[in-house]
Amino acid sequence: MKSLIKSLTLCAVVGAGINLSAQTVTVDPATLVNGYMNVFNITGAPGLGLAAAVPGTVGGTGGWGLPDLRSSFSGSTVTLQANTIGDPNPYWYVGGGGPGAIGNKIMDANLYNDSANSSPSTTLTFTGNVLLNNLAGQVNAIGEGWTAVAFIKDFAPDYSSFTQTTAALTPGIFSISQTTSANAGDHIQYGFEVIGPDVWAGDPLTLNSIVVAAVPEPSSLAVLGLGALAVLRIRRSRAA
Repeated sequence: MKSLIKSLTLCAVVGAGINLSAQTVTVDPATLVNGYMNVFNITGAPGLGLAAAVPGTVGGTGGWGLPDLRSSFSGSTVTLQANTIGDPNPYWYVGGGGPGAIGNKIMDANLYNDSANSSPSTTLTFTGNVLLNNLAGQVNAIGEGWTAVAFIKDFAPDYSSFTQTTAALTPGIFSISQTTSANAGDHIQYGFEVIGPDVWAGDPLTLNSIVVAAVPEPSSLAVLGLGALAVLRIRRSRAA
């Protein structure tokens, strides 16, 4: 019985340490519920994307629903695609929208979780498994393409500035970590960002996508492993 108590106590103490000193999150439709779109004018030479668009910034357009971002979930797997705008106004498309129209804006789509910095100075890890990315490397008729990253951002209380850690969404498992600031008033975000031109619905480019699945949380696996170790010790004690 003493061996049982010692083993279970060890498991509980180490497990608590994992939960208090760090947090690991993954793809989850219950937490990645926020959408935000930044919009930029395309200026300068074709192919320069966001870098060329900054002088013609339009700015944030506020919260967007996930379907408008072209983000969708199937269980714990998310699909991200190039943004489409159904408005034919030349504001959105060169010469006006329609089949074959060229996007006139760079769309910066963000799918993310936003929460208060309830655990300052804690290491947050965001992980996922990129199953597919056939949007990378694609370009429209004027050479504008797309970039996509997983991110963790630590915003100042008024959202005026932030620090961030990112990882490109290349096939395979990504894992990024960032230690939150000591300021409890900060806002902590993690999620996905897709940047590229808008595309008229029906364009073949709208079929390309990025697919990211959840991965088991390392902290959960560690606790389960310690639990299994405790059971093994119990069995050995009984056998003795």
